[in-house]
Amino acid sequence: MKTIEIIGYRRANLGKTDSQKIREEGNVPCVLYGGNDQIHFYSPVILFRDLVYTNEAHFVHLNIEGEECQAIMQEIQFHPVSEIILHVDFLRITDARKIKMDIPVRLVGQAPGVAKGGALVRKRASLKIYGFAKDMPDHVDVDCSSLDFHHAVKVGDMKMANLEFLDPKMAAIASVEVPRAAKLAEEAPAATPAAGAAAAPAAGAAAPAADAKKAEAPKKDEKKK
Repeated sequence: MKTIEIIGYRRANLGKTDSQKIREEGNVPCVLYGGNDQIHFYSPVILFRDLVYTNEAHFVHLNIEGEECQAIMQEIQFHPVSEIILHVDFLRITDARKIKMDIPVRLVGQAPGVAKGGALVRKRASLKIYGFAKDMPDHVDVDCSSLDFHHAVKVGDMKMANLEFLDPKMAAIASVEVPRAAKLAEEAPAATPAAGAAAAPAAGAAAPAADAKKAEAPKKDEKKK
């Protein structure tokens, strides 16, 4: 897995007011967990671009005023409207300790259901994986080459050496679904016979009425005689 370096500076003060000031200056308040003490620091927001806005997972090499360590981004908070990064939590890692990471998913392979007109739908953008740091992948490839209509690849189908998938085993990762337009097309022929059946009695009802008029005609002629 690739590593991104982030340089940080220790915070002299804590609190909402100080955090707001840090953000206004173009930085992100952060916390490093996993050691003997928590370290509160801040880093320039531009350094998070390749870590956050990507479809791959990364390790982080933190350099906080000369104190260096390996870490992973454990949690990130965004502003609900502007989507500005509000806060980031990091977790210190070692080679001897297992970790949990959200690893992005990539869908690979041509699904037969798609060739028939179906749509390949991604159900999960990432998977939660447990294992040693050395075994963690940049991303997880999910093979969709056997998916037909209404079939799905589930978490329980995934196997990777030395890694454990923590999401529910029955949870779908990707599936092939029939588009709504195709569903309507399938239902339309079934409605046609019903319409024809309704029309038949109407035509049958008209015939007796015509016969009745023919029956009345001779009666009129008899009166003339």
